[in-house]
Amino acid sequence: MNHRERVRAVMHYESYDRLPCVAFGYWTETLDKWAAEGHVRRETAELYKTTGDNGPADREVMDQLGFDFSWQSCVNGRNALFPAFESKVLRVEKDGSRVMQDGNGHLVRVKPGLESIPGELGTLLTGREAWEREYLPRLQYSDDRIPRALFKKLAEESAAREYPLWLHCGSLYGTIRDMLGVVELSYLQVDDEDLYKEIIDTMADLALRVAEESLKCGVAFDGAHFWEDICFKNGPLVNPEVFAEYVGPHYRRFADLLASYGIDQISLDCDGCIDKLLPIWLENGVNTMFPIEVGTWGASIAPWRAKYGRALKGVGGMDKRVFSQDRAAVEAEIERLKPLVDLGGYIPCPDHRIPPDAKYELVAYYCELFRKAF
Repeated sequence: MNHRERVRAVMHYESYDRLPCVAFGYWTETLDKWAAEGHVRRETAELYKTTGDNGPADREVMDQLGFDFSWQSCVNGRNALFPAFESKVLRVEKDGSRVMQDGNGHLVRVKPGLESIPGELGTLLTGREAWEREYLPRLQYSDDRIPRALFKKLAEESAAREYPLWLHCGSLYGTIRDMLGVVELSYLQVDDEDLYKEIIDTMADLALRVAEESLKCGVAFDGAHFWEDICFKNGPLVNPEVFAEYVGPHYRRFADLLASYGIDQISLDCDGCIDKLLPIWLENGVNTMFPIEVGTWGASIAPWRAKYGRALKGVGGMDKRVFSQDRAAVEAEIERLKPLVDLGGYIPCPDHRIPPDAKYELVAYYCELFRKAF
């Protein structure tokens, strides 16, 4: 079997010869450290910074470690603001923090020396006038949103492709949060319900049109994927009832479109405690959760499977903290994963990128044990 066939078999509860060993990239600092230690080439660490996931540097490191492929195997059209706003520094504060306008028109404070989520300060989307003047024109469909040359090449390669490839359908709420910020978006649903709904509908209509035009290009996609990131450690950043009413039905529109092209594997990336939004996604056709954040609050596919049955599948849930410990910790993690794999419809994967505290030799040891165990 090739990797496409293995993934399809696992996610459809069919027999397979072995479980794919997958990961989701690395922090650039991780590869810098491994290069300094002599584990990877310095040229590879630098190349990864520009070519990223599934690029030549990513594949080289994956092969060295023993991973089969990167789970971040997605392509997409331009399904959000186009053109984006100019990213620029508005001012530099005394402590070195930069107050910036990002590509979403979001005003943020970026602290010096920190790789973290910036602090929210405001937004250019201050009401209907700003929406209609600055944002709505950037959310209209045009044919140059579709990378037709890329899709033509991928369509020609589809029959011979051995690795899975997903169509990235964008975001139906997370990008809106990125445009307004959590606080302003929360106020908007109360202060101007009509505008709140219009923004959601506009984003969804655009993303759906881009997905439809992408599918027409003839690429044999193995599934579809959404990104949201609309939860935190205690639950959703949006009222689940509001989300079910305004956003939920749009996922169903995508599911119906994808089904017409024979695609039934639909995954979604949302960080945080997603339990209260999970049934909304599942009811509207999204059937695979990625990641499954075991590190902070012990998320696991097991209780979700007990509650929702085999319709709910997952990728993730491998506790990458063991990469900073010792071989015994890696061995214990493989043993912990075995009963979860036995549930079917589940592929372990380190949640998020492999961090700088990971020891190269322990990541390689994990891949070695994974191949023997599964």
